[in-house]
Amino acid sequence: MAREKNSIEIPNICSQERVKIFRIILSLVIGAILLQLIYLQIIRGSIYRVESESQAIKKLTLEPFRGNFYDRNGQLIVQSEPSYILQITPSDYSPVCLPLLTSILGIDSNFINEKLKKFEKFSKFIPVKILRDLDYKKVILLEEYSDFLPGVEVAVESKRLYKFDSLSRMTHIFGYTKEVSDVDLKNQTYYQPGDIIGKEGLESSYETYLRGEKGVKFVGVNPFGKIISDFDGGKKDIPIRNGCDLYLSLDFKLQKRAERLMAGKRGAIVAIDPNNGEILAYVSKPDYDIRLFSGKISHKTYDSVKNAQGKPLINRPISSPYQPGSTWKMLIALAGLQEGIITENSVYSCGGSYPLGEKVFKCHGAHGNMDVVKAIQYSCNVFFYKLARELGTARINKYAQLFGFGGKTKIDIPGERSYRLPQDSIPLGSLVQYGIGQANLVVTPIQMAVYIATIANKGTRYVPHFVRAYYNNITGTIDTFRFEPVKLPIESKYFDIVQKGMFNVVNLPGGTGYGIRMPDIKICGKTGTAQNPHGQDHSWFICFAPYEKPQIALAVIVENAGWGATVAAPIARELLFYYFHPDAEYMPIPGLTQPKPDSLRNETEQPDPFD
Repeated sequence: MAREKNSIEIPNICSQERVKIFRIILSLVIGAILLQLIYLQIIRGSIYRVESESQAIKKLTLEPFRGNFYDRNGQLIVQSEPSYILQITPSDYSPVCLPLLTSILGIDSNFINEKLKKFEKFSKFIPVKILRDLDYKKVILLEEYSDFLPGVEVAVESKRLYKFDSLSRMTHIFGYTKEVSDVDLKNQTYYQPGDIIGKEGLESSYETYLRGEKGVKFVGVNPFGKIISDFDGGKKDIPIRNGCDLYLSLDFKLQKRAERLMAGKRGAIVAIDPNNGEILAYVSKPDYDIRLFSGKISHKTYDSVKNAQGKPLINRPISSPYQPGSTWKMLIALAGLQEGIITENSVYSCGGSYPLGEKVFKCHGAHGNMDVVKAIQYSCNVFFYKLARELGTARINKYAQLFGFGGKTKIDIPGERSYRLPQDSIPLGSLVQYGIGQANLVVTPIQMAVYIATIANKGTRYVPHFVRAYYNNITGTIDTFRFEPVKLPIESKYFDIVQKGMFNVVNLPGGTGYGIRMPDIKICGKTGTAQNPHGQDHSWFICFAPYEKPQIALAVIVENAGWGATVAAPIARELLFYYFHPDAEYMPIPGLTQPKPDSLRNETEQPDPFD
């Protein structure tokens, strides 16, 4: 039987229908590729071009603006303004561009090389600040030639701008800023080479508040170090936070008046609110124009100030030692009253001198019988010689320390000095002189201001301070600073007695400050003349006003000016007038007469054995 032959049908793969489908698919693929090329080359081309050119990611540090200063009435007195600075990143820098760079800046190449060498021990990726206060023309040229200056860039930082004239300097209040030292860089990780830091005054003590927090920005750069783009849309950037504004206790108008009253003199003025320790005015003369130290400070400028006559760099209120003279007598009176050695009615007889062994300690008059109130009014030396002898050095030192003498007041600016009190075992001749603010006793004007303020408020010793509050950049609130006071263990009634004597000093005939009385302001004060072995005596006046509810306490000292009543007291009078009558025209003291001195140049006929 014959087999049937199987027939197999082979499909026609080249049919028209299938060719058509194949062509459609091929067209779609080609179209998709073309669309992708258009998207990459045209739509996203510029972006990818930048990314392709960016060879590295660079970290930029953004400098914050320092905080501003406002006075107690909200007046802006110190602010910051933008300033251009040239900096070089060593990792990107090439010395080949040095001739071009120096020609643009107009400086010697050694200046740049020395700056770079000074900071070569730090990371080569940290920019080194080369030159501050660039003028705008130089900035334009640097930008124009930036392609030929790898690693060289212009940044913006803040520079201090003072909103007052050159006669109202406030030099020793604010201090100044300058570049960080090697010690600063070693001790504080916040700073980088060339950064600015507060070095004196409030700029220094409130540095962490004023400086703010640096920001960080990441950017892409090309092989020449030129910025091409942001990195990752700025998602990893750290925002900058500017420094906190500080609100001061200073009365700007009173401060200006105080500075003008001390123009051409040497000495100090400190005005304090006795109710809280806030400093209302603060003057140290001579001083210098604070603008000289803002921005670039040349060695020539610094040396000219440092070596100037009168030593203007010295912050006299917190560092210069002076004998207090007769202004010390209220402390002796309070010590005697509190210790029970005297009462308000106790009497010492003054015959014009106090003999002690072979020595005679003089008074400037034979006052007869003196109680404590009259002794303060007439500034009777004999009364306080005798009282000091009964108190003894140890008890005087005890009360001196209660008022803050022998230590620091802890004022909120740096540089305060303190001076030791006399030892407990001093010769008897020195002890009686200790009772009138002489012997080996020296104090500072800030201590005297705290002392008179404590008498004014009847026994509460406040920390003297300039800053009341600051603007908190995080919470958006104004936060106050707290300064803890100390209550002295002296009964209030004894302060009443001493205040009465001080009132009589100014307001009753015979008082050593009678010449500065004012009809509408009840001043309580005490004159003093501080011995000066190197020339004419220093003139003191300390006071508070008004008598019933004190609002201001003052300490004024004028070097080499003689009696306290004739120089320091009139200055205090005028300052008090402007404090209570800020918009009125001052009426000078009519026919000021030369009162009797409040102490004597040489109280003994022989040299002081304590010296």
